[in-house]
Amino acid sequence: MATTDAPGSGRRKWLRRLGWLAAIWLASVVSLYLLALVLRFLMNAVGLSH
Repeated sequence: MATTDAPGSGRRKWLRRLGWLAAIWLASVVSLYLLALVLRFLMNAVGLSH
């Protein structure tokens, strides 16, 4: 049994995949930024700032 996709559904799949890729990348960048802020706060709290 062959399945036929609607016209443009392949493009929609790729756009959805690209959207997920961008969302995961953005989430990782934000999480690294938040980690850096926490580390900076901890370093300042113990007197390791310059």
